Amino acid sequence: MSEQQEKIQQLQGIEQNLQQLLKQRQQFQVQKMEIESAQEELKKTDKAYRIVSNIMVAADKASLEKELAEKKERVELRIKSVEKQENVLKEQAKTLREEIMKAMQKQ
Repeated sequence: MSEQQEKIQQLQGIEQNLQQLLKQRQQFQVQKMEIESAQEELKKTDKAYRIVSNIMVAADKASLEKELAEKKERVELRIKSVEKQENVLKEQAKTLREEIMKAMQKQ
């Protein structure tokens, strides 16, 4: 296999990884929106409930607020982590594309 073909395969692998990261980031963003929605609803009420094994159980509002804030923070960290990975892969892809284009122009 030529060096050019190897670079093309590397580029395809990077693009597949980018697609997977995009899906992950979207899932985390959905989770974040759900948490934010739950936080907003919790602000509107005095009574709070937690779903445990398909039943709703009364819960302490303050502890739920704290739990949601912690969940949101974890999800935001995951989003940032995925975005960093995406940026690294995008840079690698850009470099590979440039190398492939230069090699093609020489031919």
